[in-house]
Amino acid sequence: MLQQTQVKQVEPYFRRFLDRFPDVQTLAEAPLDRVLKTWEGLGYYSRARHLQQAAQIVVSRYDGELPSRFEEMIKLPGIGRSTGGAILSLAFGQRLPVLDGNIRRVLIRFFYLQEDLGRRDTQKKLWDLASQILPSKKAGLFNEALMELGAMVCTPKKPDCEQCPLRETCLGHQSGRPAALPRKSPRKGIPHFEVTAAVIQRGRKILITQRPTKGLLGGLWEFPGGKKEPFESLEDCLKREIKEELNVDIEVLNRFIQVHHAYSHFRITLHCYFCRKLKGSITPIGVKDFRWVFPEELDQFPFPRADQKVIEFLKEKTWKK
Repeated sequence: MLQQTQVKQVEPYFRRFLDRFPDVQTLAEAPLDRVLKTWEGLGYYSRARHLQQAAQIVVSRYDGELPSRFEEMIKLPGIGRSTGGAILSLAFGQRLPVLDGNIRRVLIRFFYLQEDLGRRDTQKKLWDLASQILPSKKAGLFNEALMELGAMVCTPKKPDCEQCPLRETCLGHQSGRPAALPRKSPRKGIPHFEVTAAVIQRGRKILITQRPTKGLLGGLWEFPGGKKEPFESLEDCLKREIKEELNVDIEVLNRFIQVHHAYSHFRITLHCYFCRKLKGSITPIGVKDFRWVFPEELDQFPFPRADQKVIEFLKEKTWKK
């Protein structure tokens, strides 16, 4: 959960997750929908899928006990070199380095490395440094101390050098400009996409579809639709997407909400329309599954944040009446 998310945001999710999945066996056997619903709001949902896949492997291959060999640990879904090093140093007392974002920043400033953080040779140099400075004993405590130092003192924008126990020997502090590091390549422009979604009703029930398990927001439920191509209108986009995903024709009625949402590498504007199914039998061609559900049942399914905003709007403006 702490990959790409701050501790303050993670804490309530962590407690709720452990309440619902208190051991690896429970997590391994849980329906994916329940895992994703518990994770809902944390984003980067591939982490939740990987976590359950890892639990299933641990149960089936290792009798419910985490492997203690590094080579086996990093073969588990979602666990790379840094996470594997953190688990094995903190939980198993092994002498292995960690290189999360906080430790990278501490090392770059301490050793005053001015290379671009995005370069592969810079990453190799940081791994070499993280390995070299590890003490012979209590590597886990040392790794944790570096992570906390980066999170609480050597922060990205305003490092509190006066409170830092390393300030006397830190080359970044001696330079007088520690906040100028790490150096990063200029960010490319963030692309923006126009996306459509359909609220199709049958009596009081609404049609929702499940995204394929792999890929962005994999396994989550949503109102069907998709990304607009440059040459088409929003209405034509929606008709095409519904045909491609479900093999039915629809009539696009009125647009009732626009939702702006930002992901890590792109932004979207979601245009949501009321629609009516005209003809065809629903066939899940481009989706994993579909359901007709009552409005009050929507809270049982994990939805992306943009679709949650649509649901909140409908509850307040439409279904409340």
